[in-house]
Amino acid sequence: MPVAVYMLGLAVFALGTSEFMLSGLLPPIADDMNVSIPRAGLLISAFAIGMVIGAPLLAVATLRLPRRTTLITLITVFGLGQVAGALAPTYEILFASRVISALACAGFWAVGAAVAIAMVDFNQRARAMAVMIGGLSIANVLGVPAGAFLGENLGWRSAFWAVGAASAVALVGVLTLIPRIPLPAEKPQLKKELSIYTDRQVWLSIAITALAAGGVFCAFSYLSPLLTDVSGLSESWVPSVLGLFGVGALVGTTIGGRVADAHLFGVLLTGIAASTVFLISLALFAATPAAAITLSFLLGVSAFYTAPALNARMFNVAGAAPTLAGATTTAAFNLGNTGGPWLGGTVIDLKLGYEATAWAGAAMTATAIAAVAVSLRLHRKSPSRVITTSSVPSPGPVEDVTKSPSWN
Repeated sequence: MPVAVYMLGLAVFALGTSEFMLSGLLPPIADDMNVSIPRAGLLISAFAIGMVIGAPLLAVATLRLPRRTTLITLITVFGLGQVAGALAPTYEILFASRVISALACAGFWAVGAAVAIAMVDFNQRARAMAVMIGGLSIANVLGVPAGAFLGENLGWRSAFWAVGAASAVALVGVLTLIPRIPLPAEKPQLKKELSIYTDRQVWLSIAITALAAGGVFCAFSYLSPLLTDVSGLSESWVPSVLGLFGVGALVGTTIGGRVADAHLFGVLLTGIAASTVFLISLALFAATPAAAITLSFLLGVSAFYTAPALNARMFNVAGAAPTLAGATTTAAFNLGNTGGPWLGGTVIDLKLGYEATAWAGAAMTATAIAAVAVSLRLHRKSPSRVITTSSVPSPGPVEDVTKSPSWN
């Protein structure tokens, strides 16, 4: 695995910390900005909306630009967005800073994923994506709990300053370790890239990713108030439990990245089914502290166990447009990260309780399982062939990814 792929994973650590740290900062932000917790939760959705819009938009806008320069520009804008958030005097300005940061984050993800895929052999795609997703996992292990700790002891703004500093470190890493990647001799054609959206398997992959991510983050976004108000834990427990979710995410990413290349559909079905079971269990046993803590860890495992497979599947069915494939996966994840917190906030506003967010999340993941079953059925009937025409050089020959209609 090229060292540049690990550098991308390190940069994703800063991105992921910013994306998820609000799960442990909602109460202090709500108090400081004089808004309700569900409205503060919309800041999570704001970031996700920026990711949904920004990923395909910036993928198209930067299609013919040098990859390394694009990554440098985007991580710089992202860091400035964190500074703006730390200085935000009102909720509206904080909301806008989250959207701007998310646009840059989305573009970095889309371009970075295409670069990572281009630098490895075909049968290492899921592992390369697991390295990048590992940055998210470490963000949950270290960054998110650290953000919650800073928020509790130094104020929520200190967490934004810390992510800004991490972004500066990531910028130095990109400048020094990401190689210059030459543009292909044949310039990418937007019409040809957009043709991937005529494939129903692409749309199924979008739906599966959005529902699987949304189901988990419907509950995770409100995990902090659930732990304190339903489980009865003190606020000092929140960073530790968020960190435990992150440990589970790291475990899940490691296992999923190693298994998904050989058993992609098997990983999708078992991982999303496990998330459904854990969400239902959280809804039933949230009042028991030990159960809530254990299930937080298990949700991290199951959610991130499927992440490499979800990414690899999109690159498999949309191989003719790898930059747009990365952008589409990013957008799909964040459709879920938008819809999940919104649905969670809705059930809270309906006075159904914080544990109801887990019920709502389980409904989303159960629907994702049905979508995986449909995709698998179509795959067995008409296996597709990956055609690689990318905005970055392909590392190897075109390969058929469906030699056997089994679990692959």
